[in-house]
Amino acid sequence: MSTVKVLNMAGAEVGTVELNDAIFGIEPNESVVHEVVKNHLANCRQGTQSALTRAEVSGGGKKPWRQKGTGHARQGSTRAPQWTHGGIVFAPKPRSYSYVLNKKVRRLALKSVLSAKAAEDRIIVVDSIRMDAIKTKAFKGFLDAVKCDGKAVVITPEVDQTIVRSARNIPGVSTTTARLLNVYDIVNAKYLVIDQNALAAIEEVYA
Repeated sequence: MSTVKVLNMAGAEVGTVELNDAIFGIEPNESVVHEVVKNHLANCRQGTQSALTRAEVSGGGKKPWRQKGTGHARQGSTRAPQWTHGGIVFAPKPRSYSYVLNKKVRRLALKSVLSAKAAEDRIIVVDSIRMDAIKTKAFKGFLDAVKCDGKAVVITPEVDQTIVRSARNIPGVSTTTARLLNVYDIVNAKYLVIDQNALAAIEEVYA
């Protein structure tokens, strides 16, 4: 098991904690991570695109000229796809892009990204993440104190609105709970800032 320092919110070391190798010590599976990220992005799509086919464009009911004898190519409607203002061939319509991946695949991807972050020494464990008031400046000071100098995901045991609202205005910083970890958010972040109780919950849920 790998060992990481436990810091307080002032950035001082107050102990160490061992990371469970079943979650933080596996060989990352990049292809599975790619599949899960692709699935997440597909599930996020609105799918509201829409265009009109030749049947739906207004007009075009009359044959523009007679079939034979004009020298023009024969035409049946001014709303055929080759015409300006004509309909779209195979026009996109609103649809859902979401699909389901197996639970084991999603779990392997999560363990892979957590293991990759642990191998890169990008996991910061804090003994207790607490805020007495909603203060973005104070929360930014906490991140600076623990040497978190990039995009970060702050993981707490439960939803804490004080922390959520303190962090939401800081660019590149997002908050989540131990039971709602997201592979895409972890891949997209440089650091994971984890409450020690949240770390225990992660090891309990995913080990």
